[in-house]
Amino acid sequence: MSEYTPSDVTSDDKLWAALAYIFTPLIPIIILLLEDKKNRAYIRAHNAQALAWGVVFYIIVTITSPFVIGLCIWPVGFLLQLYWAYKAYQGELVNIPVLTDFVRNQGWA
Repeated sequence: MSEYTPSDVTSDDKLWAALAYIFTPLIPIIILLLEDKKNRAYIRAHNAQALAWGVVFYIIVTITSPFVIGLCIWPVGFLLQLYWAYKAYQGELVNIPVLTDFVRNQGWA
């Protein structure tokens, strides 16, 4: 992911990263419009993952919602988002199995 030093991460960075996971994809889009936020390495790393997760997750839920599976996937996905937000607020980088590598290879983070 993006190179950053833990001493450069502010509490504001941690808050924005956590909010990106909880309110995905709305907050990640807002972060992309804020020049000072989108250029911070810590926020950029989490924001790219949160945006990709939000798009993929809501597509999957929309496709599976006519079936019972969609109703079961949504709460699990939301709990994952809360866990990732907690880890981001603690100052840790989150590793989402396939998504992190995809985002990193695209150069988004």
